[in-house]
Amino acid sequence: MNAGILGLGKYLPERVLTNAELEKMVDTSDEWIRTRTGIEERRIASDDIQSSHMATMAAEEAIRDAGLTANDIDMILVATITPDYGFPSVASMVQHNIGARHIPAMDVSAACAGFIYGAVTAKQFVESGVCKHVLVIGVEKLSKITDYTDRNTCVLFGDAAGAAVIGPVSDGKGILSFELGTDGSGLKHLFQDGDYIYMNGREVFKFAVRQMGESSLNVIEKANLQKEDVDYFIPHQANMRIMESARQRLGVPVEKMAYTVNKYGNTSSSTIPIALYEAVKEGKINDDDVIVMVGFGGGLSWGALTLRWGK
Repeated sequence: MNAGILGLGKYLPERVLTNAELEKMVDTSDEWIRTRTGIEERRIASDDIQSSHMATMAAEEAIRDAGLTANDIDMILVATITPDYGFPSVASMVQHNIGARHIPAMDVSAACAGFIYGAVTAKQFVESGVCKHVLVIGVEKLSKITDYTDRNTCVLFGDAAGAAVIGPVSDGKGILSFELGTDGSGLKHLFQDGDYIYMNGREVFKFAVRQMGESSLNVIEKANLQKEDVDYFIPHQANMRIMESARQRLGVPVEKMAYTVNKYGNTSSSTIPIALYEAVKEGKINDDDVIVMVGFGGGLSWGALTLRWGK
């Protein structure tokens, strides 16, 4: 049995925070932000919207998109570093909100690589026959741990949720290969320091440029494919320059790379499912296309997979 994606959903808060507004908050400029990150604006959730609310909205759309109901879901995995509470899990709150059966539900903490970790975990449960349909959600309310007096980080982050239903697909389709990894010695470069995110931008940049390219090439090889076989590339939407470096290493044409960082900024675990959602809805991904997804984040963690699109 092969595991693939049956449905997708997303949620974006209504509030838009532009670079022009940030210019009034910290010592920065629209030109500086755009040329170094590619970000023009990002979404910010209101005080009454938490990760569980955004995750629920994305989940409900993904379930509808898969042609299923909440009763068809056998497990919920939520990738997040910004849960509503220390406990219970966001996943348990989503289970209640969507009216699912009393199924297993748990959170996964792998920062910006979280959705890949969740998708790979779901693959194991589906292909082993333990579960038929696993709901995987990446959700973050990064605005609540962003220091808006720190110009190095406050320009980067936004809030959003993306979801996928993973279940059985036909032979040759679905997740073909994956790679997960962690280097805990890099903790000091990216972590939550008290209430806020701390990031050593220079070190994270170097790590990301190296790891995104390496992991993408590794999963292509594991799938017994060549770089030329890749039809669409979905990197974690953290920084335009990091994404471009990985794209060039794969030799993927610029029009075949997902690019949402300009609209939404870095929304951590939700960037990859949202970018996939938009590419599918815009007709950029077709049946039988080979997709490479890759993410990196705090840990330092990384994850990548190849997927042949279709059911």
